Amino acid sequence: MKITQVEIYRLSIPMEPFVIATGTMDYAQNTFIKIHTDAGLYGVGECSAFPMIVGETQNTCISVAQDFAKILKGKDPLAIADRLAELNLYIAGNATIKSAFDMALYDLAAKDANVPLYKYLGGSPRDIATDITIGISTPEEMATKALALKNDGALALKIKLGKEPRDDIGRIRAIRQAVGFDIPIRIDANQGWSYKQAVEALTGLEPYKIQFCEQPMRTYNDHLMPELRIQTIVPLMADESVYSHYDAERLCKNDACDYINIKFSKSTGIHEALKIQAIAAEYHIPCMIGGMLESRLALAAKVHFAYAAANVKFYDLDTCMVGHLEDPVLGGIQYNGYRIAISDDIGIGADMKPEFLDRCEKWVI
Repeated sequence: MKITQVEIYRLSIPMEPFVIATGTMDYAQNTFIKIHTDAGLYGVGECSAFPMIVGETQNTCISVAQDFAKILKGKDPLAIADRLAELNLYIAGNATIKSAFDMALYDLAAKDANVPLYKYLGGSPRDIATDITIGISTPEEMATKALALKNDGALALKIKLGKEPRDDIGRIRAIRQAVGFDIPIRIDANQGWSYKQAVEALTGLEPYKIQFCEQPMRTYNDHLMPELRIQTIVPLMADESVYSHYDAERLCKNDACDYINIKFSKSTGIHEALKIQAIAAEYHIPCMIGGMLESRLALAAKVHFAYAAANVKFYDLDTCMVGHLEDPVLGGIQYNGYRIAISDDIGIGADMKPEFLDRCEKWVI
């Protein structure tokens, strides 16, 4: 099998403004690719650029994707490790757009094997439920939204923080007063606190039964994470600090975290994500699968990955639920409230609606 053509689409999905510690997103800056082969099969992949976190924009993803397409054209897509190595040799970083190509190659491989992706990866279905995220706002607005989500059947709340510690403590206090203590609350500071602020915030939040805190500080403060763990009973989850299995091993060896958040947009995709969760498992550190602002297509790929990654224990797969104003996906992840399922169709089991793609800017290599 040889790659004959790659289609690249600017997949801009309008959404309600979403606020985190590092900025506001008004639309999902996604890129969609289709890798065609001479066997009549094609694989699909999607990535979501989040500039203030990963350092890529939709435009950089599209530009680099055109170079990647030229590199891969005429080559065997089933030699996934070799193809990904070529992309890494060509350009450092750019993990987000690399993840879209990784996803498409795995989709193709599973389709060639005529099995769902999770079976190709050696996994099996299990019960999965996502949390639901609340962006930063006033304590009153966040508490009102939290109660509405709980009443809607939410099983866990993920609260964005990372501002002044006193204000963040006030946000959680208001939310707990609204929803009580019988629903898990996870918090995500998105690197928003200094070490001193993290100590103040986390110790102040201890009475409010926090399941864990994601990425309290900037990654250049990773060396302070072991000390921060000593200062608070709130478990710490490394997110932006872990892009690769080398990062995972570094933090695990240093006792710097209790959990690790895996995102394809950081790991370059499934291939590296499997390595990250395996390294974490060696140190008995559970992982979460999360994301940026992907559609139900990429989210389906994440469920396939989770089925094959036994050390993934937490699921933050709500990205299309936090304000997407349009759903461009055929098939893909399905929600029964906050519980998740995927079909047993071959590959990822998802594609984009042709009528949506017809409205998107497109490149063919």
